[in-house]
Amino acid sequence: MQSDCSEQDLYKFICELGFKDFSLDLINIAFTHSSYTKEHDESYLKCYERLEFLGDAVLKMAVTDYLYKNYPESHEGELTKIRSIIVSDEILFHVAQKLDIERFIKVSKAEEKCGGKKLESIQACVMEAMFGALYLSSDKNSLYSFIINNLQQYIKDIADNKTVYNAKAVLQEYTQGINKMLPEYTLVEEKGAAHNKTFYIQVSYNGEILAVADGKTKKQAEQQAAFIACKKIGIIKENTDE
Repeated sequence: MQSDCSEQDLYKFICELGFKDFSLDLINIAFTHSSYTKEHDESYLKCYERLEFLGDAVLKMAVTDYLYKNYPESHEGELTKIRSIIVSDEILFHVAQKLDIERFIKVSKAEEKCGGKKLESIQACVMEAMFGALYLSSDKNSLYSFIINNLQQYIKDIADNKTVYNAKAVLQEYTQGINKMLPEYTLVEEKGAAHNKTFYIQVSYNGEILAVADGKTKKQAEQQAAFIACKKIGIIKENTDE
């Protein structure tokens, strides 16, 4: 069933995020999936993909600027690793869920039936498209502050190596430092309907199973398995918050 949220609801939502002057037309586009424009025989320009392209660059620039200014002792390689995780679909999806943007996303009836609006990839794309729309039509300093305010805690956690979100990188660095071998991730089971699956991933190293974990996506399950493995080995402390 398509969202009952109106343009007025969307306008109010963006205002509540802290933005006053912006183009509602662009915001509408930012929340429109290509399946919706195809279903309604609308122009490709009415879906979020071009704004997503712009918003991706805006996001990377905001995060890059913040990292450069706030981590003056970090090498380029370290900053690149942190940024790659922060701008990933996984992190954007978590922010999207906190903001509850799903209710505003417009997809086709078929995509809606398949649970498309709940997908990590679609919600992350809408977040980037929203950044693009606000970059073009609102105050850029407000947009920068909004991006950083929503990502700052993730940045801190990742920079401190204390989060599930970079556990795969932490585990890989550890194993490569021992014998150059990489951890192996294997899908052992998946449960649930097509639009609401749970994936179970096993991580092994040097022939030993280190952990098994589940997640709503394979990537999430892999990160969770790596996180459990890191705690088991002792390279992430047991009392660390995710």
